[in-house]
Amino acid sequence: MTDAKTIAEHWASGDIYELIVSTLQRMEKPLEGLTIDDLAPVDHFHARGFPATVDLADRLPVEAGQHVLDIGCGLGGPARYVSSRFDCRVTGIDITGPFVTAGNKLTRLVGMNDAVQIEHGDGQRLPYPDSTFDGAYTQHVTMNVSDRAAFFGEAFRVLKPGAFLGLTEHGLGPGGEPHHPVPWSTDGSAEYLATPAETRAYLEDAGFEAIEIENTGPKYVAAYAAMIEKAEQGALPPLGIHLLIGENALEKTRNSSRNIEEDRTHPIQVICRKPG
Repeated sequence: MTDAKTIAEHWASGDIYELIVSTLQRMEKPLEGLTIDDLAPVDHFHARGFPATVDLADRLPVEAGQHVLDIGCGLGGPARYVSSRFDCRVTGIDITGPFVTAGNKLTRLVGMNDAVQIEHGDGQRLPYPDSTFDGAYTQHVTMNVSDRAAFFGEAFRVLKPGAFLGLTEHGLGPGGEPHHPVPWSTDGSAEYLATPAETRAYLEDAGFEAIEIENTGPKYVAAYAAMIEKAEQGALPPLGIHLLIGENALEKTRNSSRNIEEDRTHPIQVICRKPG
């Protein structure tokens, strides 16, 4: 099995759209008139969910009418949010087929198919011409990227001169090997963590400049603690990213928090740009 296939199958299988829709129906939430806010608890499928998307978007210099690329877009929640917030067009690409299928259905469901398009593909081999996009971002994708040089090189290639790149990831800390399972890897397979310094070096080698790196660890520990408390009390809402993580969502969340607290992982948010 190829690494790409392993990663895709780790993240999702089956009919993700039907899983979300059936949950909404159990919540007696009408599909007619559904909004991106209604989907936000589940379709920002990365650590910290929707708040992490908002934090990153707060730093993105997106202008109305621009074309932005979401690399590793998952279900497309961030793409729909960015498009709606900035009145821009967003193309998303993801390696996981069920996410792409569900993401496009959810986009149609909320009436945004003219502004957001999700495609199946690999961030290490982007199927776009040079200098296509006004900006790009990638959220908690690089932990599964084996060739970061290719990944960042491709992002640089498809961006216009002066365009931005935003990045969030769980970096590698100095405290030893991470505890598993975690959301991006059950046992450490297909896991490719890099220290913040190494990530900076990869970005610089690709050609990016004005690289700003923020330590976001405390925000993640707080978010994980809140989720753990709700899970232990049996108070998790029906719709949430735990729905997609699976039965061991609580164990993965505990390990994610412990890894940060023990300096085994180091979450960061990065903003940089391609020279003009």
